[in-house]
Order: sequence, then structure tokens, then C-alpha cells
Amino acid sequence: MKIGFIGLGNVGGKLANSLLRNKFNLTVRDLDQNLIKSFTDLGAKTANSPRELAEQVDLIITCLPSPQICAEVMEADDGILNGLSKNKIWLEMSTTDEAEVKRLGNKVVAKNAIPLDGPVSGGCHRAATGNIAIFVGGQRNAFEKILPALTVMGRKVLHAGELGTASVLKVITNYLASVHLVALGEAWTVAKKSNLDLKKTYKGIAVSSGNSFVHETESQVILNGSYNINFTMDLVLKDTGLFDDLAKKLNSSLEISPKIVDIFKDGQKKYGSRAWSSMIVKRMEDLNNIKFRADGFPEELFDNEPEEKGYEI
Repeated sequence: MKIGFIGLGNVGGKLANSLLRNKFNLTVRDLDQNLIKSFTDLGAKTANSPRELAEQVDLIITCLPSPQICAEVMEADDGILNGLSKNKIWLEMSTTDEAEVKRLGNKVVAKNAIPLDGPVSGGCHRAATGNIAIFVGGQRNAFEKILPALTVMGRKVLHAGELGTASVLKVITNYLASVHLVALGEAWTVAKKSNLDLKKTYKGIAVSSGNSFVHETESQVILNGSYNINFTMDLVLKDTGLFDDLAKKLNSSLEISPKIVDIFKDGQKKYGSRAWSSMIVKRMEDLNNIKFRADGFPEELFDNEPEEKGYEI
């Protein structure tokens, strides 16, 4: 199977590298020529346009910062849609809106090709070793066809249902992670003001009913002071906005979601759109004139688990 990958950023670059490392026939494209070179130096091919890439491969993967950017890459004159033909598969791995992936999916079907959505979850650092979860929505037979590629990019792979279901599930999980992160800022504030040993507090939370994946990962770079989680404020604001918009579309009466959106808007205003998302807890540090710091925590997270072939769950 020939695979094309468009979007070599914080997450996409790691997923594409897993494909290349596992000897898949890979063609890549990105606006950053240095990123493209880092792949072609290792044996990947490149294409002059998304259309050309789509014409050359069987599976086209997009992993882009926003639904708007993905739409441009798909629908431009030299975009993916104009390079599709019968039985080619488009896999949208960006975090996107269910309605948008279905809209583009209909255009893919009109080309006699097959659309799938396949967002990932589990942290950028774990994407580097293929130790990440992938949710996939769309035709079961197409899912099975690309499963060999999915199981080198991800450790646990879930077929969520029809096209769009994976994107809804991803938006829900990202919302939960954002809530946990904001709550951590308040928890660390109270711990610090109570004069607790923050290193021991980290360990205590990690073995308690209050533990979360966000605590186990993001608390480490918060306590280090780097905040470097390889995910930026603008991306979290996009994700929380997608969840809040979906809730409104479904006429769901929610209490926490609008507050979370406002908190991240404030964080982006204070620290910038490209600030690490973990810096949202700095709002509490600044408000209370304190710092959450402890020795022995890393500046950046790396996945130390050995790489293993993934599987469907």
C-alpha cells in the first residue's frame, strides 16, 4: 500500500515517522520544506501538490491544525479531491468537526473514493513511539484494509462506527483532558498554599482516585517549569470550542464547558496562541503570586515504553 501524509507538525510528523520507520511506502507534504527534507533524507518521497500526492498513493492521510486548513487542502484546484479516484481512501487524522468531516466525506464519495476519520489520543510524546490510541469512523471494510498502517501509528485502535463518530469521540476526550488541566491548576494552588511537598503531592495524586492521564503527564512539565507538553494554547481553544459548539448544536444544557472555553480564551490572551497549553495553570500561579515547582521532573516528556505492534480494541 502506498501512503501519502499531509501535515508533519507536532503530531502528524510523529505518526508519519512511525510509518516510515516501519518500512511503508510513504510520500509526504508540508508547507515547511525543512520538515519535508527530514523525511526525504530518510527515504520518503514528496509531491508538488496535494493533488499530485493523492494521484500517486492508495491512502491519503491528513493531519492539520484546523478544519479550515483541511478544507483548503482538500478543495483547492490542486487539492486532494481532484487527485482522488475509485477505491482510494482518505483518512482525516486531525481533530475536526463531525459535520465538516461528513461534508468533505460526501465529496470524497462523489469521486468513488472512501472517507474515514481517524483522530488520535494519548499525548504527543507517545505518538513518537506508536504508543497512542486511534479512533476510526467509516466503512468497516476500509478500516480493515488500512489496519496494518493504523497498528504501527497507534497501539490501541478502535473502530468507533460510521463516519464522524470518531471525531465526536475525540472532541469529548479532548474536552475531558482540558477540564482536568484547569482543575489541576486549582489543585496545585491549594497544595502550594498548604505548604505541601509538591513532589510528594504529585506521587500522592498519582496513586489516588483523583489521578488522571493529564496529571501523570502535564503535571510533570508544570512542576519542572517548562510547561512543554508539545501542544499549544490555540489548539486547545479550537478543541474546547468544537465540543462547546457540538453541545449547542445538540441543545445540551452544560455548565462547565462555557467556563472552560472562557478560561482558555483568557489564557491565550495572556500568554499567546502558541504558548504551551499547560501554561493555563499559570493563570493560577499569577493570580496567587506563587509557583508550582519541584525538583526531579523533566523539561519534556518522552515515551520510554518499547515500541510494539498495535491492535484493535
